[in-house]
Amino acid sequence: MALRDKFDGTAMVEDGFENNPKVSRQALAALHDSAFGWALSLTQYDAQAAEEVMQQAYLALLDGSARFAGDASLKTWLFAVVRNTTHRYWRTQQQQRGLADRLQHDHAALPETVQPTDKLNSDQVAPLLRNAMIQLPERQRQVLELVVDAEFSLEQVAIILGISVGSARTHYHRAKQTLRSQLQEMKELKENDDHRQ
Repeated sequence: MALRDKFDGTAMVEDGFENNPKVSRQALAALHDSAFGWALSLTQYDAQAAEEVMQQAYLALLDGSARFAGDASLKTWLFAVVRNTTHRYWRTQQQQRGLADRLQHDHAALPETVQPTDKLNSDQVAPLLRNAMIQLPERQRQVLELVVDAEFSLEQVAIILGISVGSARTHYHRAKQTLRSQLQEMKELKENDDHRQ
């Protein structure tokens, strides 16, 4: 039986939290890895920042400032809490350091890319794809990761990101087009390199 079949979010649960009685500890634990992956994505793969975001999100859940009403699935609600917590985290970080420090950090966080003349092997494709994902506009990257990695529907993505379903569809389509184009360019570079040798 799937997790969502066990827990519909409409009633108090036996292992719920005092300030969030509709949130099952077991269901929350089952969602932790995917929620942490979402936090990593939102923090540009900064593990320390993602851990801080998750701690703050769990504190909001425990103190009741993020309250689950059962209007959406627990997973959809949790991802929205993580997103909102990440926005607060970034605002705080920007207040604590200047814009120059922030830009320097963003540049340093980007993974190194392979030179266009290098042959692409399976060990190089994943970092290139990750780099391509990071270079997508933020909203496109978020939509694509929520659909592909977290397996949300576009309707659920719209709720999590606070945008319309039409906007979610547009961002998803554009992200796929951009990645497809970038992957095609990588393929052509590799084929050209293979022909030269």
